[in-house]
Amino acid sequence: MPRFIVTGCYTSSAMKAMVESPSDRESASRAVVEAAGGTQENFYLTTGESDFAITVTIDDVSALLAGLLAVGASGAVSNLKTVRAFSSDEFTEMQKKAGGIAGAYKAPGK
Repeated sequence: MPRFIVTGCYTSSAMKAMVESPSDRESASRAVVEAAGGTQENFYLTTGESDFAITVTIDDVSALLAGLLAVGASGAVSNLKTVRAFSSDEFTEMQKKAGGIAGAYKAPGK
């Protein structure tokens, strides 16, 4: 099943609400992922460019993106980013396929 890493930032209004009334944001994100038909594997609060990162497995990426649209529309998060993640085994298979395809490519000037 395809795996995705989703990162984002909490808005100042969301942070204010969390300070005033702490809540479990992992279960909140899990509910959205499950409503979209996926499984949330991990939830992390992060430092740096993003405030959180989640890993999700889901067959229908359009359903995941629809869920993220709903979350973004709430005004509680910003800067949502979604990237497809591949396991080492999946990457090994890609390398094997690349070996079979490489002969079809001609670099410029050759």
